Amino acid sequence: MIERKPLRFGRHLVTDHWSARRAFPPTVMKRIEAAIAGGELKHGGQLRFVVESALPMGQVIRGETPRERALEVFSRLRIWDTEENCGVLIYLLLADRDVEIIADRGIHRKVGDEAWQAICRGMEAAFREKRFSEGAIDGIDAINALLAHHFPRGAAGPNELPDEPVVL
Repeated sequence: MIERKPLRFGRHLVTDHWSARRAFPPTVMKRIEAAIAGGELKHGGQLRFVVESALPMGQVIRGETPRERALEVFSRLRIWDTEENCGVLIYLLLADRDVEIIADRGIHRKVGDEAWQAICRGMEAAFREKRFSEGAIDGIDAINALLAHHFPRGAAGPNELPDEPVVL
């Protein structure tokens, strides 16, 4: 949910790259990468985790939503470009404490909005309590479970997208 412009503007102004690094230090990033890699052994999906500390001020002033930015990141990182249309993005906009999950059409068709929203709300609750590691890993585990249920891994296929989390 987007709050009033002055409050949001202020949060985006003070949340910098180091805020993301404090919330997600290298040890946490390695745990996230391992959770993604481990989950992809059990399902046919390709998962990416992206943290962005804040939006550029022009985007905040224009009122760009976290969802709109997540769609842009999904495209920019070419998460849609998998053989089986099986890419999933977990996008965290730290200044807004907003999590968005964007799933490729092949996956979204089976999973649906309700399941994604439940995972987002759980992660956001953990992040509000500054439990960044637990929130991220719990969300990834929940997505991995959904994907393993709907898209169990058949034969070993290529890892089409990097497992390493990204900080923009």
